[in-house]
Amino acid sequence: MNYRVVSMIRDHARDRGPAPALTGAGRTFTFAELDARSSQVAQGLLAAGLGHGSRVGYVGKNAPEFFEVLFGALKIGAVICPANWRLTPGEIAAVLTDAQAELTVLDAEFTAIGAELPGVIMHTGPEYEEWLAALPADDPGFVGAPDDVVMQLYTSGTTGVAKGVQLDNANFAVFDRMTGPWQLDESSVNLAPMPFFHIGGSGWALAGLFAGARTIVIRDIDPVALVELIERERVTNAFIVPAVLQFLCAVPGAAARDYSALRRIAYGASPITTHALNEARATFQAPLCQVYGMTETTGAITQLDPADHERPELLRSAGRPYAWVTIKIVEPATLAELPPGEVGEVWISTPQNTRGYWNRPSETERLLTGDGWLRSGDAGYLDTEGYLFLTDRIKDMVVSGGENIYPIEVEEVLAGHPDIADVAVIGVPDEKWGETVKAIVVLRPGATLTARQVLDYGKEHLAGFKRPRSVDLVEALPRNPSGKILKKELRAPYWKGLSRNIS
Repeated sequence: MNYRVVSMIRDHARDRGPAPALTGAGRTFTFAELDARSSQVAQGLLAAGLGHGSRVGYVGKNAPEFFEVLFGALKIGAVICPANWRLTPGEIAAVLTDAQAELTVLDAEFTAIGAELPGVIMHTGPEYEEWLAALPADDPGFVGAPDDVVMQLYTSGTTGVAKGVQLDNANFAVFDRMTGPWQLDESSVNLAPMPFFHIGGSGWALAGLFAGARTIVIRDIDPVALVELIERERVTNAFIVPAVLQFLCAVPGAAARDYSALRRIAYGASPITTHALNEARATFQAPLCQVYGMTETTGAITQLDPADHERPELLRSAGRPYAWVTIKIVEPATLAELPPGEVGEVWISTPQNTRGYWNRPSETERLLTGDGWLRSGDAGYLDTEGYLFLTDRIKDMVVSGGENIYPIEVEEVLAGHPDIADVAVIGVPDEKWGETVKAIVVLRPGATLTARQVLDYGKEHLAGFKRPRSVDLVEALPRNPSGKILKKELRAPYWKGLSRNIS
């Protein structure tokens, strides 16, 4: 595993300098330009006193500057630490303080919060361009070691305080093997719409750059503009989370457009219902593959191939592990490995596993076993063919009267109702049963479905212990940037002052 992330920009600039690398912010940058501009950033970071191991913050929506800062940092051995720009200023400051960022590049759109952030602030826009123009494009030449951290991504914090996940060169070394399953090569036009502070955004874009593709950087999700862009730019590859796939499918006339250039749409990062999956297949008429992974595994570790989508019994599967990944299912209480078909915690062994959380030894000890396994916190099972089926996060499981209920099973059924656009299932406290199932439902425009009718539908289609006992109708569900529903936020009002003991 001698791969270095910084090598990809140097190699492409040398071998394919004039080829387009990134399109965004109204212009396209070639590999040679990206290499030169990142060297200017490197010189600027050196002049600011940064060096090997320094942390460089980044707060901003998707833009080519992200990769200029990333490769610039790597050229001096520094580490980029992107923060979730959707957080409050105080939360962003807490992330950058935790990272010990010495300098932060701040998107011009967020200039107003600069005074609240620690360290030196560099704004994108004219100030950034003037800064670059005054710097030489001399590559400092740092190469680094396989275990040098290159990126520190912060977890969403949906289950607690955000933690800095350290990803090193060795973690990214498998990217040369992923370009095949993802159908990425030098002729690809790669769409990167997911936020770069998330591994599904930055990791997917890096895979495109590694393959030598032209990667189109999407700053804001505008479904109408996005379906037009996919057709106009002859996009060949994309990673799109299920929530955004649903938005695209809902655009009037979306299914009538020409998507014939598409080679592969990868989806993942949050559960998808069969109904939404079938809508996506009908709309885009393109090969779909599901991927499953975590920030802590440097992204995808399993894949459900397009051919697998032709087997209805596999549509709820996350696919099979890549050749360099081993998965086992463990009983959380006894740590015994479980046989096929039995639900437990998903444990993962792969070179992609993080070395741990930044300055959080106790959390790292809970995450990593010490003998090569990572505890995912996800519940699931393997079938006899080795396909992984995820049932939910361990902490999202509902325990009612001693029965384990996995919300995705209930959500899958309710999402099949023609009047339901979106649904989340949580456990709420109950004196008799400990917990009961609550469905939180978003209706399709114009629908008049009542909560009583949702309950009746559940009664008709679900086993008694699984069906919802209460329903809330809401305008929208809270989601994090990867599209995952914030179930902790949904549960909070019902569990205030109470203890919920789900391991």
